[in-house]
Amino acid sequence: QVQLVESGGGLVQAGDSLRLSCAASGRTPSRYAMGWFRQAPGKEREFVGTINWSGGSAYAASVYGRFTVSRDNINNTVYLQMNSLKPEDTAVYYCALKGTTDANYWYQRAHEYDYWGQGTQVSVSS
Repeated sequence: QVQLVESGGGLVQAGDSLRLSCAASGRTPSRYAMGWFRQAPGKEREFVGTINWSGGSAYAASVYGRFTVSRDNINNTVYLQMNSLKPEDTAVYYCALKGTTDANYWYQRAHEYDYWGQGTQVSVSS
């Protein structure tokens, strides 16, 4: 079993930055992709960004150029750096892990992931 714990959420103003962390523990696969998703009240969970085991990343159009996913493979931690935050970025942010050796596919669908964190709230005021 794999445990994922997110941290770093909070209340910020529009234009500010936040960095979320997701620490994986337990039986973490040797190679895995990590995704970030978010869910706003009354809306479906949506893809934000993903990073594969070799460090390649992909993003949703709504966050491209503002958010960056990175990873620390030694500490099994993945980060989501969020810059130029907007009120519409307000949501609960979740990280998810997919055990895979594939470095040529970007996992952008929630059902493709095997493990999920509990979520962390990000609120952006205007």
